Amino acid sequence: MGLPRSPQGRARLVHERLKNEYEAICELDHGNAFELLVATILSAQCTDARVNKTTPDLFRRFPTPLELAAADPIELEEMVRSTGFYKSKARNLLKMANQLLDDHSGEVPKDLEKLVRLGGVGRKTANVIRSVAFKLPGLPVDTHVGRLSRRLGLTNEEDPVKVELTLNPMVPQNERGEFAFGSFSMAGRCVSHAVLIAMSVFSTTSALRRLLYESKGS
Repeated sequence: MGLPRSPQGRARLVHERLKNEYEAICELDHGNAFELLVATILSAQCTDARVNKTTPDLFRRFPTPLELAAADPIELEEMVRSTGFYKSKARNLLKMANQLLDDHSGEVPKDLEKLVRLGGVGRKTANVIRSVAFKLPGLPVDTHVGRLSRRLGLTNEEDPVKVELTLNPMVPQNERGEFAFGSFSMAGRCVSHAVLIAMSVFSTTSALRRLLYESKGS
């Protein structure tokens, strides 16, 4: 049987090969959907490792939306300062917590459209919550997912939302979280290795040359 020529076929085969190399995990420490939501908001323009150093004290001080909604803004800013953009992140956390209380009985919603209405939540964050906390279809597109998808010829889009919408039909709904967190996000952090694994999917020498050339700078 020949190698797949369509983007859908390549995505499927690359996913199968990369998931044997990279474990599908969310690296943000959390114990429930609310904690994951807080951590993901803080992870914007910040490493997961730094967020994980910040959240233990934060979760002890504000374990539920009720406590977080009543937080002193200055205290909250100081607690999240090390994650960067701390003033806007503190505002978003306060807004999100109040929205959970006012609109969702203190619970994190599962619906994508409801999630993206929360303070500090875009499609990437919403898809993280859906796929990790609720085991629902969700394909979070971060820098690594976008970069590797483009290098493998699965999309030409630069905008993360457009990348997500392009990839969604290529991946079964129940595997979208694994696709993002395992195959593509983790592999995207070491693109040279990922390319060597994935390049056997490509049947043309020119495609291989392009991938190898582009991986040199990674």
